[in-house]
Amino acid sequence: MDERSNIIFEDRFTVSDVDKDGKKFDRVSRIVATSRELNMHLTLDIASELYPVAEGEAFALAVVRSLTPDQDAKDAAADENGDGADDEGNRKVRRELWRAPDQGLANDYDYVMHGKIYKFDDSQKGDNMTTAYFSFGGLLMALRGSYRHLANVVVGENVYLLMRK
Repeated sequence: MDERSNIIFEDRFTVSDVDKDGKKFDRVSRIVATSRELNMHLTLDIASELYPVAEGEAFALAVVRSLTPDQDAKDAAADENGDGADDEGNRKVRRELWRAPDQGLANDYDYVMHGKIYKFDDSQKGDNMTTAYFSFGGLLMALRGSYRHLANVVVGENVYLLMRK
């Protein structure tokens, strides 16, 4: 069974710049933010019509593996049985989470995106900093900071980005 935590990264950020190089797309803004506690630097493309942010605003950001953290353990147990059934022998019924009445972690956040970790760059080992790159359907994110805060990042893994003000 997978013993990894569902949460890959979470912290609070303050926006320092919005579209500092000019607005390239009508409905997308690129924000630059710095975390309050972990000294992380974030560059994120965001759908500005859906979730507008302004310079100086603070928001919470989380990157998670699943929107249903307790479901992962049940799925792993069913997969160990090899038949798609849970421990009691009942067949699992998988539904898309956005159709379910309880949307898990998405209920607690204002803005949710699904994407993939596509690159992990630790080439600047001298300053003990690394950068993880994410793609959310063409909206990109770069998260830069200490390696120990990005230790749970696995290239190729599907993730959810969750934000709230």
